[in-house]
Amino acid sequence: MFDIKDLYQEVIVDHNRSPRNFGKLEDADRTLEGYNPLCGDKLTLYIKTDGDKINDIAFDGSGCAISVASASLMTDAMKGKTLQEAESLFNHFHSLVTTDDDVDMEQLGKLAALAGVKAYPARVKCASLCWHTMHSVIQGDNTPVHTE
Repeated sequence: MFDIKDLYQEVIVDHNRSPRNFGKLEDADRTLEGYNPLCGDKLTLYIKTDGDKINDIAFDGSGCAISVASASLMTDAMKGKTLQEAESLFNHFHSLVTTDDDVDMEQLGKLAALAGVKAYPARVKCASLCWHTMHSVIQGDNTPVHTE
């Protein structure tokens, strides 16, 4: 019988092995670094906006499988979103990995693959590093993000 957990694991493995939107975005108008000292994950997030819309987004850096997969999934999900929509998605994702609240899994799509990290507090920081970096850059905060 097909198990949804198998699909989730497959999505994470796929996005780790072949991360989407990986590499420096030369014409980005917003850039911010993030670092997870516990795991050693490091990334730089690049965003190109047009008004309040995210036209393009990319990341580079290195990290564990969860960190890379999360950044890949996040960048895929953010393309074409308004900054307000991106902030809303950040809040939904943050709830998914940190609370027991009911979260609309259909709204999250493939991002729901990361729901299992909630059971491993140290892994939550790996999955959320790129998200906190995105949140900060949208808020206009240029201070590098640390998940301590």
